[in-house]
Amino acid sequence: MTDDWLFGRRTVEAHADVDIEKTQESYHAYAVPAGIEIRAGDVVQVHGVPTHIGFGEHLVMQCPATVSRAGAVLRLWTAVTSLFLLTELYEVGFEPKDAGHV
Repeated sequence: MTDDWLFGRRTVEAHADVDIEKTQESYHAYAVPAGIEIRAGDVVQVHGVPTHIGFGEHLVMQCPATVSRAGAVLRLWTAVTSLFLLTELYEVGFEPKDAGHV
């Protein structure tokens, strides 16, 4: 385990609950580390998860995961910049499709 709370990353080994579904009702993939709160700037890498499942399949499993904790500076930077990126969604989401017929 490495530890640098201000600038670096601290890594934590954990297990992740994985849920992958590719059906007509749902098309999703979730990986949630068990017992660990994910914060701004953290990176989760899940090991041993299949990269492809066939149509109509639903897979639920538990896999090992590595959580790289962001330092204080990266957490702050991620939180601040995410606010500006969110406002871009507002601008794109409310523009008329054809500006000529407004």
